[in-house]
Amino acid sequence: MADIFGLSAIAEFAVVGLLAVRLAIGPSVTDRVVALNAVSTQATLALLFFAAFADRTIYLDVALWMASFGYLGALVWARFLERGLL
Repeated sequence: MADIFGLSAIAEFAVVGLLAVRLAIGPSVTDRVVALNAVSTQATLALLFFAAFADRTIYLDVALWMASFGYLGALVWARFLERGLL
């Protein structure tokens, strides 16, 4: 079972890499904000899978913080876009 968690973590990191490309070359700021939110979500999932693979519960706290701040970051960027500050 640990091997499945390890492979899932690697797959999630690969998805993060693909999303990072989208983040870098997105045609608009809105696309980049969506890509940043998706990167945050996928990195959180990768960290959760790695925590299960390594059998370390301390990474669960880090994943919870990453998910919280990733969500808040997307809200802040959306607020900037709404006000036309970008």
